[in-house]
Amino acid sequence: MAAAAEVAVRATLSRLADAWGGGDPDHYAALFTEDADYTAFDGTRVAGRRAIADGHRALFAGIMRGSRMTMPEPNIRFVTPDVAVVCALGGIIMRWQRGRTRPSAKRLSSVTFVLVRHDDAWLVTAFQNTRHRPWSRTLMGRLMALISRGGDR
Repeated sequence: MAAAAEVAVRATLSRLADAWGGGDPDHYAALFTEDADYTAFDGTRVAGRRAIADGHRALFAGIMRGSRMTMPEPNIRFVTPDVAVVCALGGIIMRWQRGRTRPSAKRLSSVTFVLVRHDDAWLVTAFQNTRHRPWSRTLMGRLMALISRGGDR
């Protein structure tokens, strides 16, 4: 049973990526619940399937046209038989980055999905996208590491 649920969750994630790659905001939003919460990388929050579709309409017609969503090796955890939490490191590969298989560092994100079972389908009810900026790679993180090493002498 859990194996079948995992396959179904992965299928929903795959359909999300396909809808993104196809630039179809309605197909993309149809994979979310009617009352879904969606938080973009910049902190923008929208609520509901219609708002998710409307928010992606201009993106798919503009800057995100022809882009691809990647999410290799998502970690899927079932908190109940009907609720799954998916955490992954992924991102968007822009149309002018045709030869890339991974997003550039500035487009890499840590994403979290909460999916719920609706009849035989799994839909996203909450999504959070946070840019991946490991502390150790930031200027402040590197400075703090230097300062702390200097304090050991």
